[in-house]
Amino acid sequence: MTMCNCKCNCTIAAVVASLIVGIITAFLQITAVITVTPVFLWVALGTAVGFLGILTLRAGTSCCIRNTECHCAALNTLLLAILGTILFSVILLAVGIVATSVLSAILIGILLFFLSLTFTEAACYVRALAACDQ
Repeated sequence: MTMCNCKCNCTIAAVVASLIVGIITAFLQITAVITVTPVFLWVALGTAVGFLGILTLRAGTSCCIRNTECHCAALNTLLLAILGTILFSVILLAVGIVATSVLSAILIGILLFFLSLTFTEAACYVRALAACDQ
């Protein structure tokens, strides 16, 4: 098994960037500058399920994940982001979205937080896996 040296963990930067995206999205939703349609919610759900499937396949074939703290942090945050995206997209699909509703804006902000965290944390995870080859 290979030990990887992770010099810089980008999980904190990913969470901060995603938090900013979520807050801006909630603000734009409450002011009705943007509206989220059910098609977007289905795309978010499909993206998260696809990421979960790919991650499951990757975890089964990787020997490097089990040994490093860097991989564990990235992997745990990525799984949390994927499951959060799935949860909030299903919740928003189940209830109607009103463009100027405060509750809808908060839920959409949380969804976009988790969706952007999925993308940014996937990049962190790929970066951590790339360090395994060195």
